[in-house]
Amino acid sequence: MQVFQASTLYGAATLAAALDAGQFGPAGEARRVLLLTNNAAVPEVAPPMSEMTGFSTVAARFDQVEDWNEAIAPHHPGGWRPRPEDTDLWERVLRTRWELGAGPVTLVVESIQVSPARSLAAVFAGAPVHVYADGLMSYGPTRDEPPHSVAVRVQRLLHLDLVPGLRPLLLSEFGVAAELVPDDAFRAVLADLSRAAADDPEVVRAAEAAPTALLLGQYLAALNILTAEEEEDLHVRMLRGAAAAGHRSVVFKPHPTAPVRYGEALEREAAAAGVRLTTLRGTLLAEVFYAHLPLELVVGCFSTAMLTASAYYGIPTARVGTRAVLRQLTPYENSNRVPLVIVDHVVPDLEAGAAARLPEAPPTLQPLVGAVGYGMQPVRYPWLRADAELLLAQDAGDPGAEGEERYAAYFATERLTELDLPGGRKRREPLLRQVLTRGRSETASRS
Repeated sequence: MQVFQASTLYGAATLAAALDAGQFGPAGEARRVLLLTNNAAVPEVAPPMSEMTGFSTVAARFDQVEDWNEAIAPHHPGGWRPRPEDTDLWERVLRTRWELGAGPVTLVVESIQVSPARSLAAVFAGAPVHVYADGLMSYGPTRDEPPHSVAVRVQRLLHLDLVPGLRPLLLSEFGVAAELVPDDAFRAVLADLSRAAADDPEVVRAAEAAPTALLLGQYLAALNILTAEEEEDLHVRMLRGAAAAGHRSVVFKPHPTAPVRYGEALEREAAAAGVRLTTLRGTLLAEVFYAHLPLELVVGCFSTAMLTASAYYGIPTARVGTRAVLRQLTPYENSNRVPLVIVDHVVPDLEAGAAARLPEAPPTLQPLVGAVGYGMQPVRYPWLRADAELLLAQDAGDPGAEGEERYAAYFATERLTELDLPGGRKRREPLLRQVLTRGRSETASRS
């Protein structure tokens, strides 16, 4: 019995591609359950994945579909964890509810460091665990360390090749091997979703406008990364950049939970710039529009959908506001940091006049991600320190063409100082450095 947990249609599509590629064995070898989770702040008012266009084509790969929210109601899936003394009871309840029988269960989950994945791993305490990642966060360090009893059961990390050649840091501290979901398999699933949405009114309406640029909203205000006013301005800047690049018909895809007024501000800006603006509504994936619209540009801040556009559809991308968001992101351990660094490093800046293009990962990207990952979680990734020291020392000794250190924007001076890394201020008592050195010594003695 295999239980696949998914909170987004994009994630479910990733799982479907892995199944099609045979990464979970031949079809029919094990019964497969797709477990839907709705992690929205108020799940009752959020559109359920099962009602999204194309869901049935993805769900066809599974033998049954179940709902985690219903199973644990009235608890919220993002915050609920079973008490240790109740896990056996919960396992019996869920095995009965989902007709799992008494045989072994394999879990396939996302974000193992938090619930609902952690709750599932606690309930099915003996189950092997496979983790899959459907976005750029897989390239960064593990945010919250899962319990050792869970970590030792993780078999592998499945991920999309969104940044070709870049290796994920996620769960690498536990020796978990990363495994790519084949590009062709994922493209085939996206093609299925696009065919299912061909006659969708939103697709038809957007196609009639023949847009050449698409703007991606992320609703960063919901994560307290930006204020609502700052995010509204970010979208307006995207439109201005697209207009300055010569695009006269533009579509805006807001985050499904974004306020309506975001579209109103863009309408005013579009009228002033002489641009035809089409605001997309509903819950269709951005990838559906990539397949049906004559797009020459996708603009975003640091959305995973930017890299999907380039990696799977060959659409040039450009970024807006990435560096500013990176500067004000707190705390330094914020798991959005690595996605921001990646996009800032490989995607051209639209407002700086850079031409949109397909992103290319330079040789410096892997050591840069490692250095940032070390800065975010130094105790967890002590072996990355040497690379961080080398990268930062080279940066300090070889500034860019404008006389600025090339990687300075990716590191907080305070964090460099705490870790006694090049670029930090001199300290008389680098206490954290002593603690980290002691931790590395203890790690080495155990290995």
